[in-house]
Amino acid sequence: MSDQSLSLASRAFAPTSPDAGGLAPSARLRPMRWRPVVSVETLLLGFSLYFTAACNTPFWHALTSGRSSEGGLSYVLAVGTALTALHFVLLAPLLNRWTAKPLLGALVLVAASTSYYAGQFGVYFDPSMLRNVLRTDVAEARELLTPGLLLHVLALALPPLLVLQRVQLRRRPAGRALAIRTGSLLLVLVVAVCALGSVFKDFSGQMRNQKEVRYLITPAAAIWSLGRVLTSDARAQDVPRRPIGTDARLGASWQSASKPALFVIVVGETARAANWGLNAQGEGTAIRDTTPELRRRDVINFPDVTSCGTNTEVSVPCMFSVQGRRHYDEDEIRYSESLLNTLQHAGLRVVWNDNQSGCKGVCTDVETLRPDPAKLPELCAGDRCLDEALLENSRELLRDAKGNLVLVLHQLGNHGPAYYRRHPDAFRRFTPTCDDEDLSKCSREQVANSYDNALLYTDHVLGRTIDLLQALESEYDTAMLYVSDHGESLGENGLYLHGIPYSIAPQEQTRVPMVMWLSSGFAARNRLDQACLRAQADKPASHDNLFHTVLALLDVTTSVREDALDLTAACRN
Repeated sequence: MSDQSLSLASRAFAPTSPDAGGLAPSARLRPMRWRPVVSVETLLLGFSLYFTAACNTPFWHALTSGRSSEGGLSYVLAVGTALTALHFVLLAPLLNRWTAKPLLGALVLVAASTSYYAGQFGVYFDPSMLRNVLRTDVAEARELLTPGLLLHVLALALPPLLVLQRVQLRRRPAGRALAIRTGSLLLVLVVAVCALGSVFKDFSGQMRNQKEVRYLITPAAAIWSLGRVLTSDARAQDVPRRPIGTDARLGASWQSASKPALFVIVVGETARAANWGLNAQGEGTAIRDTTPELRRRDVINFPDVTSCGTNTEVSVPCMFSVQGRRHYDEDEIRYSESLLNTLQHAGLRVVWNDNQSGCKGVCTDVETLRPDPAKLPELCAGDRCLDEALLENSRELLRDAKGNLVLVLHQLGNHGPAYYRRHPDAFRRFTPTCDDEDLSKCSREQVANSYDNALLYTDHVLGRTIDLLQALESEYDTAMLYVSDHGESLGENGLYLHGIPYSIAPQEQTRVPMVMWLSSGFAARNRLDQACLRAQADKPASHDNLFHTVLALLDVTTSVREDALDLTAACRN
């Protein structure tokens, strides 16, 4: 056979010859040629089903938990149909041939991410949690980007993203497209009403008793909560802050005082009462000694304190507000001045020193500081600093003994999940530890050990703060009040971190430590009996007491101060 004949024969057989894997080239290329043409409505319906079936495992678990199996399948199918319709109705007005792919792609990533945090840590994406997400700084966000999250997102998001990349959207005349969109919305609404109607009594009762479950719906809860937050923030820009305590004046004790006052408020982060060493009572207690330095100092411990919220975005504004938890109104709190402004109205200098993601509006119109990592390399790594940096960058303020000063130190404290990053190596006393941001890689014991080591360091920082105030007693009458913003779950009932809606939050997230220390000069000028304060400290207290107790300790008189909420009122001669 000639060379030309061989060449022709080889070309004739090439298209149908299998490759090493047994597939002809045409078979291998077939998936790459898959380019279906679908309407926007069909694409949206498919992705709505995907959200319902693939991204809502925490919601389905919460919905079916504790229910009998009888009628369970029909209940799940009915609710699932309504859930699919909900996403269709929410998204349909936003989608067209140009916006469908980018918007659905973004929502796939949001749904995959939120389902991870809801399933892994029990996070509910209500407006306060979305506000936390939006206010998170880069360092905090980086600690939450774990390999576990990446793998979860890849597994859940990659298939639908590949579908989005391959499909082509059908073109329609504008009039026909509008008619089809309207008709599809009406049809979906009818189907949803029929589906929910079949289980309405059961479903409505469950939603009344478990309102928080709706914040597990992915991505609808995140979309709705984001809209609430953005609307509220936009409105806040146009609403002037309501003045609080403009009649504030310094009381009689200031007239006879021989020295200025230095009052330090330490706002703790994520410290929970359940692990606070000073709260241990009697032999055999489960609480370890996480506060050895405070125990050696003459402090007043409050073992039964309840927080305003379960996350920083709620608790910090609330604890510095006159409304508190008892009259909680998020908009009223955010649109009003805080305790710090009231102290300024009385003529006191107030400084907010922050080692976290900001003051959440509390320090508006107040002098602010932040540790500079470049100036404190021994205490800082990158853009994160240990809490002792708050003391170091406050020294310039404390050198001026000519005026009265209220200094607020906002700690990084026990902010998770990277508890092991919150303290120097010298405080790694409880072992084995969890040295990873992905808590799923660690046992509960390791997580608790790392958390308690961070508490040990907070104890050390507070001890150093007291030592510094004692060293300044010749120049100032000094005092310190420490209270954490909220607590933390460390695996109890499968929950980790914090942020559970307040109505169902476990005590681990709402019970916080609080400690007071007063120099003899400060107690004397305010006629305070410290033995009496220790006896009173065992009584229940809350963040609601902070506003009025601080005003009383600084002898600031104003019409907004309520003596019934002053924790020191019974001990003032």
